[in-house]
Amino acid sequence: MFSLSTLVFTGFFFLLCGTALGAFLLHIFRSNIYSRELEDRLNEAESTLQNYQRDVAESFAQTSKHISDMTQCYREMHEHLASSALKLATPEISRKILDSASSLGESKNSYINAQHIEPPRDWAPKPVGAKGALAEDYGLRDDEHAVMRPTETPEDYDFDGAVTKRY
Repeated sequence: MFSLSTLVFTGFFFLLCGTALGAFLLHIFRSNIYSRELEDRLNEAESTLQNYQRDVAESFAQTSKHISDMTQCYREMHEHLASSALKLATPEISRKILDSASSLGESKNSYINAQHIEPPRDWAPKPVGAKGALAEDYGLRDDEHAVMRPTETPEDYDFDGAVTKRY
């Protein structure tokens, strides 16, 4: 029938073919297994990231609410102290409280903001039509014939502290 060498050769050939086919199938299935595993790890990482981002957003929202509540309580406390001080304290202390309240911002229901505060008036005596000391351009001259004094130089001074230049 068949010779021993033909049987060994055929057996060895099919052994190699089976090994090659097994390695090929293992490679195909291993890549599918690895890709599924990688997808699972990616999905897990994405869900972890989304949970973390949600937790951070909730934390910041809660912190913002607490700071807003704390600011409102501070504002109410300051308004209470200010209104009490305006009723009970001297005018100087009341003025300081009003000045510090202006730095807190405007509140619609504030007792302090409900009062009408006027800017200072210029009651100093002055000629009719003249500008007062509180005018923005008080003391500035527009005339072209204003006397200009020359600037001083180091030669105008004695170094013992006395001015030697006379006008």
